[in-house]
Amino acid sequence: MAFDLEKYAETSDRVRWEDLDLDLFEEQPLDAETLRSLRYMCDVEYHTSCYLRDLLVTRSHREDEARGFMTTWNREEFWHGEALSAVLNRHGIVVDYDELKAKRIKLGWQLALGPVKQATGSNLVGDDFIAVHMTWGAANELSAVAAYRRLAAMNDHPVLSPLLERIAKQETRHVAFYTTQGRAKLEESTRAQKIVRWVMSKVWRPVGSGIMDDAGIRHVMNHLFTGQGGELDKLDQRVQRFPGLDGITIFRTAFEKMGIVL
Repeated sequence: MAFDLEKYAETSDRVRWEDLDLDLFEEQPLDAETLRSLRYMCDVEYHTSCYLRDLLVTRSHREDEARGFMTTWNREEFWHGEALSAVLNRHGIVVDYDELKAKRIKLGWQLALGPVKQATGSNLVGDDFIAVHMTWGAANELSAVAAYRRLAAMNDHPVLSPLLERIAKQETRHVAFYTTQGRAKLEESTRAQKIVRWVMSKVWRPVGSGIMDDAGIRHVMNHLFTGQGGELDKLDQRVQRFPGLDGITIFRTAFEKMGIVL
């Protein structure tokens, strides 16, 4: 089924939490492990503007649908960061723009070279880069939905859980776009299938890799996904339905490499 970009843009709204009583966190505060995972998620959501910057120098920006989607996607992800920041703030963890800026500056050349690497890779691969972008995006969003829903279920908190479910619901629309586009691009080109299969098998890592340190990534992924091998297998099965990606196990492989007991 085709993704209705016009309807998506018309119905897009920032995630809402005004009706949730954040004062309840005083009576039912979150544990340290949950707060650490939330902080990780918050940082990743706020970093979306940098992902967008990197992608706008690739061939994806020539595609009207991809360009239109990314504009709305960036806005929604920003508000996910704002919502998570509001929860963290109630626990004395302040996420402000000066701190975010400092974190990005700390990445140094790694961050500065992002657009160069993306542009170079895009030019080398050609139009098939769009298939890479869309498939990679689908995998990232699938894992984001799984992470938000897992954390919501682990806590069963009257404020946090419904907020995370609202964020996950928006992320499912992102999954739908990337999946639709990725499958279409892969169907058009057997070369794209070979490139995407190699990239996803050899290069893909969990969302946040490259902006968070390895210890932080392992800690959060252990917190969320230890003992969840069955759920990760379901995510792999979603990716395996893409043309040319049958049998691929990017999630299980990546998490096992991190030493997570599935």
